[in-house]
Amino acid sequence: MITKESIDKIFSAIRVEEVIGDFVSLKKSGSNYKGLSPFVDEKSPSFMVSPAKQIWKDFSSGKGGNAVSFLMELENYSYPEALRFLAKKYHIEIEENLRVPTVEEQQEKLKSESLYQISEFANTFFQNQLHQTEEGKNIGLSYFKERGFSKETIDKFQLGYSPKQKDAFTQHALANAYKKEIAEASGLSIFAEQGEGIDRFRDRVMFPIFSYSGRVLGFGGRILRSDIKTAKYLNSPESDIYHKSKLLYGLFQSKRSIIKQDNCFLVEGYTDVISLHQAGIENAVASSGTSLTEDQIRLIKRLTNNVTLLYDGDSAGIKASFRGIDMLLSQGLNIKVVLFPEGEDPDSFARKNSQEQLEKFLTENAKDFIQFKTAVLLEEAQGDPVKKAQLIKEIIQSIALVNNLIQREVYVKESSRLLSISEKVLFQDLAQTINSNQAKEQKSSQQDQSAFTVVQPEQTATDVPSIYYIEEELIQILLKYGNVQLEIPQENDEVVQSSVIEEVLHQLESDGIQLSIPFYQEMLNEIKIGLQEGELRTGTFFMQYFEEEVSEFVADSIIDKYTISENWRAKSIYVKPKESFVYKLVNDTILRYKTLVIQAMIDEIVAQINDENRMTSYEKLQKYIQLKNSINQELNRVL
Repeated sequence: MITKESIDKIFSAIRVEEVIGDFVSLKKSGSNYKGLSPFVDEKSPSFMVSPAKQIWKDFSSGKGGNAVSFLMELENYSYPEALRFLAKKYHIEIEENLRVPTVEEQQEKLKSESLYQISEFANTFFQNQLHQTEEGKNIGLSYFKERGFSKETIDKFQLGYSPKQKDAFTQHALANAYKKEIAEASGLSIFAEQGEGIDRFRDRVMFPIFSYSGRVLGFGGRILRSDIKTAKYLNSPESDIYHKSKLLYGLFQSKRSIIKQDNCFLVEGYTDVISLHQAGIENAVASSGTSLTEDQIRLIKRLTNNVTLLYDGDSAGIKASFRGIDMLLSQGLNIKVVLFPEGEDPDSFARKNSQEQLEKFLTENAKDFIQFKTAVLLEEAQGDPVKKAQLIKEIIQSIALVNNLIQREVYVKESSRLLSISEKVLFQDLAQTINSNQAKEQKSSQQDQSAFTVVQPEQTATDVPSIYYIEEELIQILLKYGNVQLEIPQENDEVVQSSVIEEVLHQLESDGIQLSIPFYQEMLNEIKIGLQEGELRTGTFFMQYFEEEVSEFVADSIIDKYTISENWRAKSIYVKPKESFVYKLVNDTILRYKTLVIQAMIDEIVAQINDENRMTSYEKLQKYIQLKNSINQELNRVL
């Protein structure tokens, strides 16, 4: 168990914008930062980060919280794992309680983290084999050195070696208390129905595949012998933690550079990425031999809207790239393509040229996707009018995927020049294609909807009693402005200083009011406890809770989706800060709440009136109605 003192140190050190900035490309927006949601696919950024409040809010998915909850949500970390990740990032030494975990606790932890643990364990094993055994040095390390990989590069990508012995890793894992079921589920070991297990990766150099935050999820292995009939590259099978279509090789090592350069070089293989990194091009990732997927594109889109595809000039590969280009276009990304000279690929070219030469080549040879696709298809058409007509259709299909109207027009003009076709014809064809695509989408949507039965909710938003919304407002005021000091006028014209928390609690307690919603009352109880201990517990306090419901509610309460532009000040337009209206906000909200509480009492009395209690009930009714009228007058309401 991590001590409270260590947790406090971590929360004091972390900066939410720094943590999230490693995963999402953030741009300044007033006093906050804004970016694309990492949880849903969106074209307009709705993901907000507040450095002042140290929270984030995703207005698309409704999620929100602090830096810890972000890691838990995005990377599936447990609370302690997220804390350890942050402690490592900020160089904080963690202290743990000396209590020995129970057997049940140990088993639960092993069950939930076993796949991650055995993957990390295997990564260490493969690295040790590479650097500390004669076989590993003679075969694996020699291969990497022949490819020109330096020690720094080998360490950066944590490259390793799996020995020839058929069960070397499996026996090592079992000897270290890893269960057979876990070794098999991870894909690292294969067990026959009866008999001992063998290693999936044997006699191969190993490329660990990392998550966005650096956890080992799986491996790629390359065979070095040519006398064995087997696949040159072998990947981990799909598992609970490894999904090949949702990962990009090298993204963990490249993400900072992608954000800094605002561009991502997309290649095909592991060694392409590694050689480019060693040559100084550190914003390169690979799809690892798979066709590009929407999940992989979303990973890139978190960091940049600009993608440069690097190809080795193979004609079959170039034609296959068209699908990937169209997928990137449909996600709103800007695309360029670089073709390497015949016989070269990113790996070989990077090893033969200096960083300066490589950067110059990439800059000078990067073609817009329209230029690239048109050149390839024109060469294939070779003057055939039928093929050229089909070529034009393909180009228009790609342009139709571009959502930006200005970009569309630029692409049409460029296509008109390259294809010697009038802009008018291309625009007409583009309009027909867009209309056709929209009709197909609408038809598909209608078919999807018909497959479901619409179930009306038991209670609509308009059925929710108003008192619930006021209670929510009260808690949000306490979270956002709880420590703000108010000047409260008294009947004798004196002014009393009081915090928002003290004033709200005083108003509620003096009338013996309890909140109707248990969730809000529990938060109010925590605020009361804090006041008794001399602490004003506002949103900052509750953000250290790791319950998802609490952190999301707090983030939703205290972060503003919109902020006043700095340009207003430049034009001498000044707006009073919200804090200057807090007293009126607090007073009005409490009074509105009290009118609803009183109305509920009136309704209850009316429902219980009978001949025996008629006079007493009327007296109570008159008293409450007068009180309600008095509050309404204070609120300047017309009765």
